[in-house]
Amino acid sequence: MSTPFPSAPMASPVVTAHPAAAPRSAPAPVAAKPTAKATPKRPPLMAQPRVQRVVYPVLVGLVLIALWQGLVTAMELPPYLVPSPILMMKTLFTDWAALGGSLWVTVKITVLAFVVATVAGVLISFLFVQSKRIETALFPYAVLLQVTPIVAVAPLIIIWVKDPTASMVICAALVALFPIISNTTLGLRSVEPDLQSYFQLNRATRLQTLLRLRIPSALPYFFGGLRISSGLALIGAVVAEFVAGTGGQGAGLAYQILQAGFQLNIPRMFAALLLISLTGVALFVLMAWLTRVALGGWHASETSHD
Repeated sequence: MSTPFPSAPMASPVVTAHPAAAPRSAPAPVAAKPTAKATPKRPPLMAQPRVQRVVYPVLVGLVLIALWQGLVTAMELPPYLVPSPILMMKTLFTDWAALGGSLWVTVKITVLAFVVATVAGVLISFLFVQSKRIETALFPYAVLLQVTPIVAVAPLIIIWVKDPTASMVICAALVALFPIISNTTLGLRSVEPDLQSYFQLNRATRLQTLLRLRIPSALPYFFGGLRISSGLALIGAVVAEFVAGTGGQGAGLAYQILQAGFQLNIPRMFAALLLISLTGVALFVLMAWLTRVALGGWHASETSHD
């Protein structure tokens, strides 16, 4: 009985993949286009702080002027009691030849007095900061100068000083002097203790400490004193003009107010008062602008947006 031959193993059929059935390779990723950065939207015009600082006071002023005009018209007040804003503006234009020259005289006295007060106040503050004993001995006299009514001192100054312009400048400078002394001295004293110790550790001289530490620390206080002193210089100039009573070409706005009061020309009086007020506002705005220019890049009082 013969043994059957073992059957040969059957070869498994080779499956060939159809070219269409081959797995497709993933497409190469396309480089994403860089998206432009979204520019921050600017707030509306009325939401900007700079615009609000101008528009809001102007709106309030227009409302007050409208109420003033309406009350004068409704109550039929005569011009020698309360002139209307329209009549005041007309008088300002018709009498500009006299009021404009007087405005220049008052502004000249105010600016000269303000410069004198600033220079003298800064020098006195530098003297005070050098020694606590000097400040203790002399500061009460600065306070005494501030509390003394300028109306009581002005006649003596006008008698002692023969030049009317110089005497009025001195009177106005005395009124504007104390805020410069007080604020600048406070700023020069308000120095960080750690920074002061650092300067002492490096054996800095008094002059180096003054120029590089005390003066930068005192700048915010100094400019705050300037904003106050500019208005006081204008008040001092007007008071000095009242006391001096100078007329003619050297007459200031105070003389125009006195003359208008004697003549019962109340619209001209109100026009002169308007020019004095606008001058004071212009001085304050100028000092605020100088403060922003000097401190806007580094001090918190000008960089804060709250």
